[in-house]
Amino acid sequence: MDKSLDVIKTLEIIDRMKFAKIGEYKKWNAIVKKIKNNAELSPLDLKYFSSMTRIYKNSNKTVRSKAYHTKLSKQDEKPPCKICRNNSEYYCNMNDQYFCMIHVVGHDENEF
Repeated sequence: MDKSLDVIKTLEIIDRMKFAKIGEYKKWNAIVKKIKNNAELSPLDLKYFSSMTRIYKNSNKTVRSKAYHTKLSKQDEKPPCKICRNNSEYYCNMNDQYFCMIHVVGHDENEF
């Protein structure tokens, strides 16, 4: 995959996390600064990023975990998003509701 494309996607994810007020704003800014300056991220930065973005993982786990959202497969029924009524892409196991890509992050204060 193109490295510049990975950078763009990473920055988009971080922007969504900051907008949804997930994580520490100053920590996100420090990571963004390192990425934009092509600096190497420390293992702590990588761990922070991966732990905070865990909700984007596709998960088929049945055990209770901190991965609250599961991406729906092509075969899954896609009911309307709870907020905007567009086709949903994620299922939230915390409150048994479906959300689109835009509203999946930050819809429930209990997931923080």
